[in-house]
Order: sequence, then structure tokens, then C-alpha cells
Amino acid sequence: MMNVGIIGAGHIAEKAATTLAAMDDMQCLAIGSRSQAKADAFAGHFGIPRAYGSYAQLLADPEVELVYIAVPHSFHFPVTRDAILAGKHCLVEKSFMLSATEAAGILALAREKGVLVAEAMWPRYMPVRQMALDVLGSGVIGEPKMLSASLAYNVSGKERVLRPELGGGALLDLGVYLLTFMRMYCPSPVQKINTTCVLAPSGVDATEQITALLADGTLVSLQASGWCQGDNQGVIAGTTGYLVFDDLINPTCLRVCRKRHIVEREIPVPPQITGFEYQFRACRDAIRSGLLETPQMPHAEILYVQHLMDRLRGEWGE
Repeated sequence: MMNVGIIGAGHIAEKAATTLAAMDDMQCLAIGSRSQAKADAFAGHFGIPRAYGSYAQLLADPEVELVYIAVPHSFHFPVTRDAILAGKHCLVEKSFMLSATEAAGILALAREKGVLVAEAMWPRYMPVRQMALDVLGSGVIGEPKMLSASLAYNVSGKERVLRPELGGGALLDLGVYLLTFMRMYCPSPVQKINTTCVLAPSGVDATEQITALLADGTLVSLQASGWCQGDNQGVIAGTTGYLVFDDLINPTCLRVCRKRHIVEREIPVPPQITGFEYQFRACRDAIRSGLLETPQMPHAEILYVQHLMDRLRGEWGE
């Protein structure tokens, strides 16, 4: 049994606590919030044994092995740094950091202190990832030539999305999933990238189109928005067919199609708790093996995507 401590008591922390409560090989030992009252309420709701009214108190608990960092992007760097300095392994919510500079600094510090740090980019850890790679590797859709995906939710009323000082905007909240989708299934280096963005009144990116040409000739088209509701699907088109992901983040099935939308094969995804369990287990396994990164989310990939996001945000004037 591995003991996990959660820092932050918002929606994503609730999903993590729900997941851990249903696992028989890991448990949430402690919750850390900025107020004791909120920590107590969270602990009471999810049956968590220890509630701390500050992040520092949780990091001082010697029985907490892995810290799940579920605070807004703008706090990832200082909280993760403090956790590493306290000797804790860290699973950090996406987006990992605000910039590639912050990400490189955190990863270097983690290597220096000998602790694991991973990004909680949960699609990378799910079984469906290998299922999709097996389909692509089988040649059933031929040679991939195009990848398209969209991800849009109307979260425009949320402070963490609206406010620039919290790392707001669609890219860090949603677009990072699209870039990860591209990197998981078409990992050829980005040779050229173009983008168009609509800014919100607060100055953060509200809706964006990203087009990339990869070194192997694959053309990629991505759309993200925090201001509308999208179909949130992904498609990889090959020379003889295409593969459809019915949900970009957490697919329920994969569909292999030929011409005229004929579904040749439908592949269901295995039952799960929430889908978060796979990233927790990956961290546990890597820690037990003495690794400083998970095979599913290598540090080099974290940095690659952070550099892409820096480039995009720079073009948008953010």
C-alpha cells in the first residue's frame, strides 16, 4: 500500500480522492489545503485520515510518500519545489508548469534530490493508449497521413481559466491534451507550426486553431476552446482507413473505419474507476523500481510539449 497526500481541495482533487478511495493498492492518507476548515471538510467527505490546514504540514508528514499536486498552474512551481525539497515524490497536474523554464528547473531539482516527478497527463497512462498503438501498428488503416482533434468545454466562468495570473486560458487547460494526443500517436518532430487565436477580454487565449506539419509529412489540425462545447473527438487518417477516438481525453471505444464512415471494428475500453488509477499505479511502480520518471510520461516529453506551448503563447502575446 502506498500512501498519497493530495495538495489542493478543488474539483480535480475530488476526482483523485474518489479514485484512491476505490483502489486496494494505494490510499489517500492526507489532504492539504490552505485552510483547516476546508481540509477537514474534504477529509470527512472522502474518509481521509489526516487533514492539514497548510501545504507545509502535509509535506512534513513522514508517512506521505507520493504527493498529488492539484492546485492551479500558477502554483505548480513553488508547491512542487517545496515537495521535492521535502523529499516527496510528486505527481503534478497538467499543465505541468507555466513554462519550459519552470519545467526544466523542477526536473533538474528532482534529479538532484533523487525523487520521482511525473505529469498527471492521464491519457498517457491508460490502457487505451496501447490499444490504439496496436491498431496503428497493425497497418489496418495504412500509413497515417493526417491527425485531427478538438477539445472544447464552456469553462469561461471559472476563475482559474479567466485569470492570466493563474495561468488561465484554453491552451494550458485543454490544448495541452491535444498536443499530447499528437505526440502519443504521431511522435515525429514538429517541423512547422501555424496558429490562430481568439483572446478573451482578460487577455487569455479563449479559442485556438493549431496546424502543424510533422517531419514525416503528417499534417495535424487541432482546435481548443474554453468558451464553447465541442464534440471532443480525435481522428487519425491513414491511406486505407481511419481510427476514431470517441472522446479525446477518456475514450470509451475506438472505431476502425473505412470509406463512407463504415465501422469495420469497434474496440471497447476496459472498465475503470475514473481513469486516474493508471497514473497513480504508474508512479507507484516507478518509485518501487527506483525510477525518477515514469515510462509513460518521460521528462523529455514533458519538456517538448512545454516548449510548444511557450511558442504558441508567445505568438498570441501571452
